[in-house]
Amino acid sequence: MNDNTPVLSIRGLTLALPQGADRDYAVEDVSYDVARGEIMCVVGESGSGKSMAANAVMGLLPKGVRPTAGEVLFDGQDLLALSEKQHRKLRGLRIGMIFQEPMTALNPLMRVGAQIAEVFEAHGKYTSRERQARALALLEEVGIPQPDRAIRAYPFQLSGGQRQRVMIAMALALEPELLIADEPTTALDVTTQAQILELIRDLQQQRGMAVMFITHDFGVVAEVATRVCVMRYGRIVELGTADEVLDNPRHEYTRALLEAIPSNVIPEARGGERPTPLLEVRNLNKIFRSRSGLFKPAREVRALDDVSFTLAPGETVGIVGESGSGKSTLGRCVVRLERPDSGTLALAGTDFSSLRGDALRRERHRVQMIFQDPYASLNPRHRVGYAIAQGPMANGVPRAKAMRQAEELLELVGLGAVAVDRFPHEFSGGQRQRIGIARALALNPELIVADEAVSALDVSIQAQVLALLEELKQKLSLSLLFITHDLRVAAQICDTIIVMQQGRIVEQGTAQEVFLSPKEAYTKQLLEAIPGRAHEAAMA
Repeated sequence: MNDNTPVLSIRGLTLALPQGADRDYAVEDVSYDVARGEIMCVVGESGSGKSMAANAVMGLLPKGVRPTAGEVLFDGQDLLALSEKQHRKLRGLRIGMIFQEPMTALNPLMRVGAQIAEVFEAHGKYTSRERQARALALLEEVGIPQPDRAIRAYPFQLSGGQRQRVMIAMALALEPELLIADEPTTALDVTTQAQILELIRDLQQQRGMAVMFITHDFGVVAEVATRVCVMRYGRIVELGTADEVLDNPRHEYTRALLEAIPSNVIPEARGGERPTPLLEVRNLNKIFRSRSGLFKPAREVRALDDVSFTLAPGETVGIVGESGSGKSTLGRCVVRLERPDSGTLALAGTDFSSLRGDALRRERHRVQMIFQDPYASLNPRHRVGYAIAQGPMANGVPRAKAMRQAEELLELVGLGAVAVDRFPHEFSGGQRQRIGIARALALNPELIVADEAVSALDVSIQAQVLALLEELKQKLSLSLLFITHDLRVAAQICDTIIVMQQGRIVEQGTAQEVFLSPKEAYTKQLLEAIPGRAHEAAMA
């Protein structure tokens, strides 16, 4: 229960940014409390300062960022005045943190059990045998299947959801009074996200902790929040109970964030008969095989199992499913980054799946891909104009002409020709995704495969990129294969939705049919897992 006793009190916090930054302060005059037994959701887009305040609590501010005013009081002690040694004593013991990306937060060279035991060891708790026993008990508590096997696994051997559960186990190992969860569900599919949110909520209630939950997703807020703090450009614009902020937002920015959430209103389906397909996928199969080793048997994973569908010119087909459903493998087969084991891919009558060598190189421009992580797919040492021009230049377009086209494409996606000489790190995540779109358009494709192209973006940026894709599709007569784990996002942009599970298509139909009248239990499960759906239904 919430007894209204503040575990954490942030008072007038101001964090100055290094000289040369876009603005003077990462956080400016921020004040809020996190009470015992409550979940305080701190909401905002990238750059709002929500994570920076959490870093100040943990004593993990980036180099060059410094507090210039205010206090961060924990149990009456100002955390800003602590030395690094004093902070280390608090971290894990009294303040735990769950990070957004467990794969980068976990040591890839250490087994999971050893990493949890290390938390106890760092604070001089228990014997070696007791640490292992407690690590196993924590894995059981956070719901990892077969914890006796998981404790011996390395992080790469676990799924994304399982790795996040390991991070939760580590954060809760010493039963902290305050838990900070920094975007812990952003990269997860909807069913895994729902499980993690339920786990955090249940553990918080059982242990009576204070939780500071950082997110950009108001759907998540509706699921877990007791109170809500909305931040923009380093300042608080709205603060109140979850009901007050969700149902009666006062600030226009809060209203804009809420309106950017994909709604349950599905666009009208296009009428008339479907034209001759641009893409025909017939009985596609793909099996991944791993070799046997000294300690592991050979494994065989059927990533695609007899997959068939068509995509018409100008149509958007959505491929939806959880991690491991085969949707990304399907996309990679369509763009020929993977070679299917059997079946056919016909592109406007050409057997695209059988092309090899020069024949494939001549036709590859017709299908291009927008990747989930544009930063990882762009060379950080190349200016974005050159990154866009590389494809046309490799296909014989003179450099000067290819660079002019790059400028035109940057104008088309809303960045302006001035962006041509800048490097990827100089752009925000949403802007980098626009660069990825421009690069995909550079070869004048007929079909674009967008693989989770908006899943890591703030909801308002996500809405902008979806609108841009729809505009470009109409303007350039493109077809789109849109891969996502979020049915609600797919329903806003897709004419047809295909639901995949374990390599097979389990349901397909128009967006209205699949979203409003799902036939399969798995599709219904995906819909029920969408964060905030219950709150929307209650408000309807």
